[in-house]
Amino acid sequence: MSPLLEIIDLSHHFGGLQAIADFSLQVEEGELVGLIGPNGAGKTTIFNLITGVFRLSQGRILFRGEDISAWASHRITAAGIARTFQNIRLFKDLSVLDNVRLGAFAQHRYSLFDALRRSRAFKDEEGRLTRRALKLLERFQLSHYAETPARHLPYGEQRRCEMARALISGPRLLLLDEPAAGMNHSEAEDLIRIIRELQDEFRLTIILIEHQMRVVLNLCQRVTVLDFGCTIAAGPPAEIQHHPAVLEAYLGRDGSISEADEAETAAQA
Repeated sequence: MSPLLEIIDLSHHFGGLQAIADFSLQVEEGELVGLIGPNGAGKTTIFNLITGVFRLSQGRILFRGEDISAWASHRITAAGIARTFQNIRLFKDLSVLDNVRLGAFAQHRYSLFDALRRSRAFKDEEGRLTRRALKLLERFQLSHYAETPARHLPYGEQRRCEMARALISGPRLLLLDEPAAGMNHSEAEDLIRIIRELQDEFRLTIILIEHQMRVVLNLCQRVTVLDFGCTIAAGPPAEIQHHPAVLEAYLGRDGSISEADEAETAAQA
């Protein structure tokens, strides 16, 4: 059986700068895989390449056995890949409900003509999507914010709103880009619980970019580590956190990544 996602010899350049070099990854159905590395290592660039935001300079990306390397973003979303962003990208002046509904843009089952006529097909489909969005808001404990402009949500609720928007499209593969960014210890622990529940509930395969190592160690079955666009290590998280090349990339000295993570959290407190 072929992997759900297969990335083969992926490279990408921005002008004369090589952001990704010969990156390969296979992700099986139902896995939760971590992608970690220092700032600027190329992690988000890989997400942008998977989702069609950037065009590949070299390599191939296969999803469910089909080459999606040259597909447009909306087609990739419709095929079953959804994502969140490192920097939250909500439409601040739209309601929380409308933000979530917009995540289904690639799933509409009516034509432009139906929308202009406001036909029965249009109304039925809009009603279906609204009901689905309301269920997701309830799942993320955001129902009381449904009509609130997104700009008024506290930071943690904005993160949850973005996850709800990603899930309304019914993805098979969910890409989470630093979902614990800016969260304290308690919020990060709650996020770990939510991601575990969502994976089981929605039968998701997940690739996670994250700097908080407690999140990576508690969630990921295996981890790939990038530095300057190159893979420097891959394996179970318990091995990765003590890998010499990984420690050098993160710390420049002997130690534990998890210890560095604790020190960073303490400094932010």
